[in-house]
Amino acid sequence: MVMPRFVRPKEGDSESSPNLYVANCGPAVGLSFDTIASAFSSFGEVKGVYAADESGARVIVSFLEPASAHSAFIALNGRPCPHLGGRSLHIRHSILQPPSCREMASVPVSLNASDLNIPGLYLLHDFISVVEEGQLLQAVDTGSWISLSKRRVQHYGYKFCYDTRNVDTKQHLGALPSFVSFILERISLSPDIPETLDLDQLTVNEYPPGVGLSPHIDTHSAFEGLIFSLSLAGPCIMEFRRYTAGSWVPKTASISGTEVENPNSCSEVSRKAIYLPPRSMLLLSGEARCAWHHYIPHHKIYRQNFERLVV
Repeated sequence: MVMPRFVRPKEGDSESSPNLYVANCGPAVGLSFDTIASAFSSFGEVKGVYAADESGARVIVSFLEPASAHSAFIALNGRPCPHLGGRSLHIRHSILQPPSCREMASVPVSLNASDLNIPGLYLLHDFISVVEEGQLLQAVDTGSWISLSKRRVQHYGYKFCYDTRNVDTKQHLGALPSFVSFILERISLSPDIPETLDLDQLTVNEYPPGVGLSPHIDTHSAFEGLIFSLSLAGPCIMEFRRYTAGSWVPKTASISGTEVENPNSCSEVSRKAIYLPPRSMLLLSGEARCAWHHYIPHHKIYRQNFERLVV
């Protein structure tokens, strides 16, 4: 699974490329792709804005015409952009490198849930603000952590037991913490949420650098129909896999994060991937919740994730 690879053009080819590599710009610094596209559209028609890597702070701005890209480069490189909060942008021309044979077998990464065409999958960009993200990170930092083999967790409402992969409904831990009250209210008011909810369970997961998730479907009896996942402090790429009947199924698939053997060994599988920027809310429901395994490959980006805020 790879992001589109853009590289420096050869000497003399810069002005023939419609693509710009723009650093200090992206969701990780509080700028949505739509905001970036709007700012650069004053130089010509923008075909799209893409993540240049997993940092969330570097993007590719792709114009329809090379002349538009060059005009934007001359006007904005090394200078503050008033339409992007006065941030100084570091820009260079870039070209799309043809994928290698190995990369062609990988999964293209989408920026929007609708591009994956998985029923029940929703991604809400900029669900919270940068300020709210900072407040949440401070609040959870003072919580009571439980150390697992590769990450730390906090449980609210009901504790998830990783041995049985279920919750004990007889042991209620109390109401959800006040620091998520505004999130619950925002979920209830969102027109993108398909039904009225009574959310009473929360798990906070802290993933150190290099730690991902094995392919799994979260326990149905523990989390019921909907799973919300709010990403904080860093981006990641999540892959979705649907295995055909009789094909390989992860032996230890669970939310415990246990490694599985040969997760790519089965050819009878549909694979799709999406980029989850910081402060985005992912919703798994219906087919996306029950029929597709979700999976985060190992990566080097620090991220902290409010995952599985569920009924």
